[in-house]
Amino acid sequence: MDQYLSVSALTKYIKAKLEGDKHLFSILLKGEISNFKRHSRGHLYFTLKDEGAQISAIMFVRDAEKIVFSPKEGDHVLVSGRISLYEPSGTYSIQVTEMKPDGVGELYLKYEALKKELEEKGYFSASHKRPIPKFPKRIGVVTSPTGAVIEDIKNTVSRRYLLTEIYLYPALVQGPGSAESIRNMILYANQMNECDVLIVGRGGGSIEDLWSFNEMPVISAIYDSKIPIITAIGHETDFTLSDFVSDLRAPTPTAAAELATPNAVDLIEKIKEFQESLDYRISLYFGTKKTELTYLDQRLDMLSPTQKLSILKKDLEIEVGYLNRNIKYLFEGKHKLISDLTLRLRSPEDKMRSYAEKRIQLELRLNRSIENTFQSKFHQFDLLKTQLSSLNPLMLMDKGFAVVSKDDHVLTSIKDIRDGDLIDVRLKDGKLKTKVIEIKEINHGKEII
Repeated sequence: MDQYLSVSALTKYIKAKLEGDKHLFSILLKGEISNFKRHSRGHLYFTLKDEGAQISAIMFVRDAEKIVFSPKEGDHVLVSGRISLYEPSGTYSIQVTEMKPDGVGELYLKYEALKKELEEKGYFSASHKRPIPKFPKRIGVVTSPTGAVIEDIKNTVSRRYLLTEIYLYPALVQGPGSAESIRNMILYANQMNECDVLIVGRGGGSIEDLWSFNEMPVISAIYDSKIPIITAIGHETDFTLSDFVSDLRAPTPTAAAELATPNAVDLIEKIKEFQESLDYRISLYFGTKKTELTYLDQRLDMLSPTQKLSILKKDLEIEVGYLNRNIKYLFEGKHKLISDLTLRLRSPEDKMRSYAEKRIQLELRLNRSIENTFQSKFHQFDLLKTQLSSLNPLMLMDKGFAVVSKDDHVLTSIKDIRDGDLIDVRLKDGKLKTKVIEIKEINHGKEII
């Protein structure tokens, strides 16, 4: 009888065979990284491939932390590890324990390792970097006295800013003893303390040519320097460890000279702007003072004795006017009081005549009010009569209108009538009983057929 294995049993068997093979327990592979992913916990997941095949790879964080470079998509690498099989998906992969770049010499690996060490120690920290002075009086240059670097810097500085001097600190920038030579010149410049900023640089070259700037004597001298340092080493794409430690990195010696000095043209424009601003502020200041002087002059005029006497004279005239007006009002009041008292002292005959005259006046006013009231009521009556007549349906019948009804219901639309219906027509002087023989609908004044 045939025996069938479960998928799990088969997978376990294959896993035991793969992971138990001594030839697959420790293998060396080279290939190109693709599908690279870095997990939040630090694990690395990627595919290692060449022209004909590919294999999944994983590198756990405990091994990934030992890498001296930063792997990325497309890198060609050399790895060592062992084959493992993931049972749930039945896929095999290589568990990488070591990785290094393929085709790069020991210098590059040493560069990456030292870079990582210096970064962890804080050599690259931004808090340690010093600001570059804006208007240096003296610029020191640590470089070869026979190279093009010093000439480029001199030409650039003389073109941009003539108020500074160039101090050359000659040093070997390549070969045996060059690191110590560069360090000694940086230390000497700090000892003399005659420069505001230092430029440390040389022309382009290979990693071997530039290696002096990756050595600890130079790095430590730059880090400990009290004078701000600008590095200009190699070409624009070249980066040495000194570039990361220095206060400012320039891609070329010319660029370093430009970063170390202000531009005379820009300074002239800035001076013009300051001059215009100063002229404006001076003009504004004198304008304000002129206004204040005018105001003080007006106040002085108002405080003069003549001006005060003039104001007091005007106030006196106003008060005299008030006094005369009040005296006039007082006399008028007393005169009216005398008139009232005189009337109260009249004889009974005079009072009777006065009352008779008042009665006649009141009677005239009463008759006039009655007449006005009657006229107003007659006018309102005529208006209401006219309105009532306009609402009387019989008045509309005089103009040819009629009231049409059916079964004692007034008709307002042809939709309530059918052919052959008997309807009542009320005219002004009588009623008609009629029969509908034709119905036509009218829409917007037009007859609809």
